[in-house]
Amino acid sequence: MTLLIAMSLLLSVTIVAAAILATRGGQSLAVSILSAGLVSLLASVQFLLLAAPDVAMTEAAIGSGLTTFLFFFVLGRVRGGEHD
Repeated sequence: MTLLIAMSLLLSVTIVAAAILATRGGQSLAVSILSAGLVSLLASVQFLLLAAPDVAMTEAAIGSGLTTFLFFFVLGRVRGGEHD
């Protein structure tokens, strides 16, 4: 088994574990949001291993960076709006 295949397999297992954590985060929305961001970040590493650097950069910027920030921003606005 080559190193590339082993790394891809390890990343795939980690992505599935983080996705399960994101969907079954329990009562903590922050853990679910961070797990979803981790899935996107690991997917961008997987794209990099598959020799698709443009897709990897887009996934890292939009998928893990902007989307995670936007989820936390909206969560803060929703929780802050309860006292209005």
